[in-house]
Amino acid sequence: MKSTQLPVNEYAPFYTPYLNALGEITLMDELEISLHDFIHFVQNIPMDKFDYRYAEGKWTIKEIIQHVIDTERIFAYRALRISRDDQTPLPGFDENNYIDNTSANSRSIQDLLTEFSAVRHSNIFLFKSFSAFQLERMGIASNADVSVRAIGFIMIGHQKHHQKIFQERYL
Repeated sequence: MKSTQLPVNEYAPFYTPYLNALGEITLMDELEISLHDFIHFVQNIPMDKFDYRYAEGKWTIKEIIQHVIDTERIFAYRALRISRDDQTPLPGFDENNYIDNTSANSRSIQDLLTEFSAVRHSNIFLFKSFSAFQLERMGIASNADVSVRAIGFIMIGHQKHHQKIFQERYL
């Protein structure tokens, strides 16, 4: 299935900009392509930018990478539970609280990218394990209906959203 074929009833309207920005991609191909694209992009950022904040109270690039990692883990957990027909509504999370409780800025960029790569590789295996039926399965996360396959596309869109923020506000 292509991202442009994803029915709008399979995700919350909040995610529409993430999904619209993807163009016409396939889930499994883009999970792998976007992994390598993100790592390559980040490795070409000047070293003096990783701890930069473009405004007071904004996150550093290191913190954003940690946020992408944390969010991808949460999305994967949601996808796993929904794929297994767990009908328990899954809560949202406070992304600012998560960042406030990390040590992202004391970590090396290579360490963050290695962790991102490990998480994404794990998620590629997770999504490869889902049957077509499981990918279409619906659940509730953050008080909204969502399908397993939509979660996969949202992971990619979320990563690309932050990559665009790097380009527009940090570089």
